[in-house]
Order: sequence, then C-alpha cells, then structure tokens
Amino acid sequence: MPLGEDGHSWKKKTSDVKEIYDFKDVLGTGAFSEVVLAEEKRTRRLVAIKCIPKKALEGKENSIENEIAVLHKIKHANIVSLEDIFENKSHLYLVMQLVSGGELFDRIVEKGFYTEKDASKLIQQILDAVKYLHDMGIVHRDLKPENLLYYSMEEDSKIMISDFGLSKIEGSGSVMSTACGTPGYVAPEVLAQKPYSKAVDCWSIGVIAYILLCGYPPFYDENDFDSPYWDDISDSDFIVHLMERDPGQRYTCDQALQHPWIAGDTALDKNIHESVSAQIKKNFAKSKWKQAFNATAVVRHMRRLQLGTSQEGQTSDRSPHSPCHERLLLPEGTEEEEEEEEEQSRQCLHTTFRRIFKPKTRTRCAERK
Repeated sequence: MPLGEDGHSWKKKTSDVKEIYDFKDVLGTGAFSEVVLAEEKRTRRLVAIKCIPKKALEGKENSIENEIAVLHKIKHANIVSLEDIFENKSHLYLVMQLVSGGELFDRIVEKGFYTEKDASKLIQQILDAVKYLHDMGIVHRDLKPENLLYYSMEEDSKIMISDFGLSKIEGSGSVMSTACGTPGYVAPEVLAQKPYSKAVDCWSIGVIAYILLCGYPPFYDENDFDSPYWDDISDSDFIVHLMERDPGQRYTCDQALQHPWIAGDTALDKNIHESVSAQIKKNFAKSKWKQAFNATAVVRHMRRLQLGTSQEGQTSDRSPHSPCHERLLLPEGTEEEEEEEEEQSRQCLHTTFRRIFKPKTRTRCAERK
C-alpha cells in the first residue's frame, strides 16, 4: 500500500476539538503549525497538540500524510508518540505525547555536573531509538539536538526523539535522494546530492555525540579533536566510526551500540560541565522565539495542577490569536534576525561542505577562543 494511502482512516472528525481538550499555553510555533499544551477534559491528562491549518497544507498534503504514517507506525520509549488525530473543516490536530523536560542543550547548561558517562548514556538511548526506526525501515533524516527533548524534569529523565516531518519510510527498491536536513548535521552524501540510505542518521548521531563532548560542532579546522577541549575525553574512536565519510563503512546503530564507549566502561566520570556548557552557550545561542519547546509553560501549568487551580482553564498570558485560530502565531523575531540566521546557516553549510570534501582546506564559521 502506498505511503499515507490509508491516512484518512486514522483521523477523527470533530466540529470543535476544544470540546474534548482545554487549550492552555503555546509550546512552540513552526512554519506551518503551532504546538499547544492541552488538557483532556475527561481524564485531565496533559498532551501536546500540533495544530495545522489546512490552508497551509495546500500542495503539501503528501508531507503531512507521510509524517502521520510514520508516527502511526512507531511505539518506542524514547520516541514522542502520536496518540490521536482529529480534523475539522479548517484544521488538522495531531495529539502528541507531552514531554516536559526541555531541550537537550538547555538541560546540560543548567546542570552543575556533567560527565562523559552522561553523554554516553544519552547517545545510547538515541541509538536504541534510531535502531528501532531503522529496523522498521524508517529514516528520520533530521536528527539534531533541537529534536531531542527530555521526557520530564526529573534528574534521571530519559531523552525523547521528536519531529518526524522529514522522516521517510524506505520502500522496496526505492532510493532516497532528496536533499533535506539541517546544515551541520547532514551526511556528506546528502551534501553531495547522491542517493543515500539510513546511514545518514548515524552520521547525525556522530555529530551530536561530538558536540555533547566538547560543546562545539565539528569541521572548524584541521584538527577536529583539538586541545584543550578533548584532553579529558577518553576515546574519539566511537565518533570517528560514526562520522565515516563512506556510508558503506560507517557504523550502523547495531555496531555503535556494541562499541566499548557505549556498551563498556571506557566513558569517564570526570566532570566536563564547565568547558562543555561554556562552548554550548557560545556556539548554540538562539532567539527565544525559535526554541522548539516551551518547557516553562508546562512547568507553570503543572504547578497550577498541584495547587488545585487547573479548573480555571484560562491563562492570563494567552495570545488573542492563539491557539489554533485562523492564523498562526508569528515568531517575535525581527526580519533582520531572520536574515542574519539564514546567512549563518548558509555560511556553516558552505563550511561543512568544504571541510568534508576538501579536508586540507582550513575554514571556520565561528571562533572558539
């Protein structure tokens, strides 16, 4: 059956989704959607609802059907799940599992103690989830720190993979060749516009592991494991195997899970928080309006629940155009900020391309010193 052919059968018709859910705060906005914190009226259960105006989907129907088909297929402890789908004349609503622990980098920066062992445990969870996807013939194609969220605010919370908007189900004999992903995390075969496979996800995991250990992205200069940032790291071999330029020689998730840095005890317990957090803050600063998840809104609402005030169902800071009215919330960034960020993405993509395919060329898209 072609991808998404039975997608419409998954959707429940409703004249007003707010008869089922009490909408609270806006958690995030995207190019074509808005994600809202909501409480199911019958069970008082909190969920995240992705609200998509059908007008915004005109000409892009296959894309959302693909995302729904992928989400409908998967169920894993480290993947944000799709729990229900509703639609009315104007909107499509994807009811998602709520994750309230915030983004990966934010949590690392907030920690007072962070070790190589912590990074190893994070990567192990990501590998487990991506192996599950690959075993089911699904390629994520946009693995990056912004799509990795903590399940809860608990110290030992698990990590969750989100955003399957670019994911793809591998068909029998089909070849993926569409250039997609995020500059800095895409594999060299994608940059070279060659056909590619699920190995692109393993490259992205390698980039994420690299950043988790030093706080800055690879491809800055000739020495990717330079001093002093890598002096206290036990083993870069794991990353080298994941960031192998030849996808045929690159580690699979299975191989990576068996590496001593993941399966053994080679990852050190030494605190590297000071250097890593400083580099993360320097290299990954972003405008507040671009954050993928508003964890503060969730925490605030959960506190209301604890105080027994959730019955009010209203929030004083709710936007008059939110959530999910005829038009989406617009980001609060200026046009100049958007242009600047787009230019930075172009520069880093150019730098990454040159660094991969011309390794003797020394380029930088930012300074660490």
